[in-house]
Amino acid sequence: MDFEQSVAYYHSLERFGIQPGLERIRALCRLLGDPQDSLRFIHVAGTNGKGSTCTEIASVLTQAGYRTGLYTSPYVIEFRERIRLDGEMISPEDLIGVTEKVRSAAGRLAGEGVSVTEFEAVTAAAFLYYAEKRCDAVVLETGLGGRFDATNIIREPVCTVITSVSFDHVRILGNTLAEIASEKCGIIKSGRPVITTSHQDGSVLDTISKTAALNGSELIVSDPAELQILHEDISGSDVLYRERPLHIPFAGRHQIENAALAIQAIETLRRFGFSVSEEQLRIGLAEALIPARIEVISKDPLVILDGCHNEGSTAALAAAVRSYLPEKRILAVMGMMADKDIVTSLSKLLPLFSKVIAVTPSNARSMQAESFCDMIRRHGVPAQAVSDPIEGVDRALDQLRDYDALIVCGSLYLASDVRSYLVSYHFDNT
Repeated sequence: MDFEQSVAYYHSLERFGIQPGLERIRALCRLLGDPQDSLRFIHVAGTNGKGSTCTEIASVLTQAGYRTGLYTSPYVIEFRERIRLDGEMISPEDLIGVTEKVRSAAGRLAGEGVSVTEFEAVTAAAFLYYAEKRCDAVVLETGLGGRFDATNIIREPVCTVITSVSFDHVRILGNTLAEIASEKCGIIKSGRPVITTSHQDGSVLDTISKTAALNGSELIVSDPAELQILHEDISGSDVLYRERPLHIPFAGRHQIENAALAIQAIETLRRFGFSVSEEQLRIGLAEALIPARIEVISKDPLVILDGCHNEGSTAALAAAVRSYLPEKRILAVMGMMADKDIVTSLSKLLPLFSKVIAVTPSNARSMQAESFCDMIRRHGVPAQAVSDPIEGVDRALDQLRDYDALIVCGSLYLASDVRSYLVSYHFDNT
C-alpha cells in the first residue's frame, strides 16, 4: 500500500453509517487494541467554530511543550490535515502504517458482516497514530453531532467543549436548536467539566445546562466580553484579556467567541495538571493557523478565502465583510453543496457582493454552476457560470482591477479546489 492507496481506501468506504450507533467503531478499535483508552482528550462539539477553537487549544498546548494531537474534519487541501501532531500533518509513511492496520481490522469485521464508514476508519487511524506517538493530549473534534459520533467512544475526556450551536444537518440531528444541542451534548461525560459560550441561543444553553447537571458535570460558561477589543481588521484582532494583551489571528467578532472558549479550556486544563504559562498562551494563540477561515491570501489586491458552508459560518463571513469592508465593490467566486441551505446563505452574502462567478466544486453533492448562477441572478445580483473552480478564479482575477476585493467562498470543498492555486499565484498588485 502506498500513500495514494491509503487515501483511496478511506474514500472507498461509506461516508455515513446506515444505522446510528457506536458499535462499529467500538468493534474496530477493539481489534486495534483500544488505542483511545491510553490518551487524554479535549473533546469538542458544536456547529460553528469547532475548527478554530480546536486549533487554538492545540497550538497553545504545543507551545507549552506538550505532545499534542489535533483531529479535525473535513480537510481543506489534503487528507493528512485531518490528523496532526504538534502542528504538523501526519507523514505519508505514518499514514500508510496505521491505514494498513485499520484496513486489516476492518476486513475482519467485514467478514462478520460489519461495514465501517469512512469517518469511523479515519477516527480509528487517528487514535492508533496518537497512541503510537504517545501524545500527552489530543484535541478531538466531532464529525457530526456528538452522541453517535465515532469520536464519542472515548471514556473520560479531561474536559468537553461545545461551541456555537446553529441549524445544520437537520435531517440527521433534529429540527430545533434544542434537539440539535441535545445531540451535541452526547459528548458530555459523567463528572467531567463542560465548557460553552454565553453566546448560545437560550434553548441551547438550557439544554447544555440540564445535560451537565444530569451528568454531575461542572458547567463553565465563557464570556467573550472578557476579551476587550483593542484593534481589529480583516487579518485578526488584538484584545486585552484580564490586563493581558493577546492576538487572535482569525478575523471576525465570532472569533472572539471561539478564542474565549479556547482560553477557558486552557484555564480548565491547568486545573487538571497542565502547565501553561501566560507567555505560552499568548504565543500559542498568535501562532494558531487554519486555512480558509476568512483567510487573507493577498492584501494588495485583497483576496480572501473562506470555507463558510452553513447558516452560522455564512453569517460570520457576512458580519466580517460589513465590519471591515464597508461600501467596497466586492467580486465573489462562489460554489455550494446542493444539500446545504443555499437560500439562507445567499440572503446573507449577496447584498454584499457586486458580482458573483458561480462554480461547481469538485464534489458529487455540489450545486451545478448554471443552476447556482440562476439562483443568484434571481436575487438581482449579476452573475456568470464557470463550471471549473480554477477557471472561475482566473476569470475573477482578470476582472479584479474593477473591484476592491475578491472573496472566494461557499464551501470547504471549493476552498480545497483553489487554495493551493491562490497561495502560489503571483499577484502583480495592479
